[in-house]
Amino acid sequence: MKRIAALFLLFLSFQAFGQNKFQKSINFSYESGPFTGTGEDWSNTLNEIIEFRAIDVKLGWKRLRPNYTDHLYRYPTMGFGFTTALPYFEEIGRPMAIYTYMDIPFERYTDQKRLRFGMFGQFGIGFNANPFNEVTNPLNNYLGTRVNAYVHLGLNASYKISKTLDLTTSVGLKHFSNGASTKPNKGLNMVPVSIGLRSYLGPGISDENRIPDYPDLEKRGFWNFAVYTGVRNYEIGDPSYFRGGLGVNYLWEASYKYRLGLGVDMFYAAGLESRFPDGNFNFGDKASFAIVGSWEWKLTEQLYVPIALGVYIHRTDLNQEITQYYERIGVRWRTKSGFFTGMTIKAHKAKADFFEFTFGYTLPGKIKYIRPARK
Repeated sequence: MKRIAALFLLFLSFQAFGQNKFQKSINFSYESGPFTGTGEDWSNTLNEIIEFRAIDVKLGWKRLRPNYTDHLYRYPTMGFGFTTALPYFEEIGRPMAIYTYMDIPFERYTDQKRLRFGMFGQFGIGFNANPFNEVTNPLNNYLGTRVNAYVHLGLNASYKISKTLDLTTSVGLKHFSNGASTKPNKGLNMVPVSIGLRSYLGPGISDENRIPDYPDLEKRGFWNFAVYTGVRNYEIGDPSYFRGGLGVNYLWEASYKYRLGLGVDMFYAAGLESRFPDGNFNFGDKASFAIVGSWEWKLTEQLYVPIALGVYIHRTDLNQEITQYYERIGVRWRTKSGFFTGMTIKAHKAKADFFEFTFGYTLPGKIKYIRPARK
């Protein structure tokens, strides 16, 4: 009874939130789909045992008086959600997650258009997994921790049943991982297909507010100074060690959506003497250096997705830097004063190196010229 009352109060508070600023919605969905295995014997065994089914609840809002970034992304919906697997399995537990999300339509749809298509991204914290244990749970090489990062990316569609109700469906890749902070960490991957209902809790965007004013685009460069911190586990059963680094890059304001640039990264791996007690190491064995191409995908004025591809000019196999290049992707939030924070994952050929908890500062350069506001 107490849980029902708590959910009812949450619903009322969400309904009252931004009453005159946002169109709010609630989406309930059911999903099911296969695991993507590794092809190894333990993975094939787990895939035969486990049948993934889950429910998902999302609370979203769309700005009634959109700004220019809302217009750029065709009036997206942002919000937060909760997902849980339905059956419990001794091998993986019952994975759950809380997350933030963004739905981006492929077109600026009118009220008369019933069938709509788009893409979505969810990013959050997964929990309630039953991790690997060499005695009690040796089969689960997917996850080494109970708490993990959660990512779900895919495509969606909806059909407008009435002014306040949509039939929804989606397909995508759902991923749980601890970023190699504790091994094993093959990552739990599913390809679920969902079906659900979305209810709107108020009117949508009115026609007279659909095209906001765009600001002039200030063509200038930006210096990013970043500190990366994290932990890394190298062998099952061994301790985890500090893994971090520093980054400096210069990015150019390419458009309202993107910044492009080039920079350098330095990474440091602690614990080398503990991992190899008989070794004799210097700073060059613990550090690596790279040239990195960077791209910032600006979702709002302050929220953005950093994407990068780095090429090592010095690396070491002792720290399991297994390829000559690495990838980076994640999410960051930049304050109006220029400070930013966020979390990204650094990987080698899609194999996690470590989660980078990032802190930094963006220093804007002088304006070179101004492109007039988009009409």
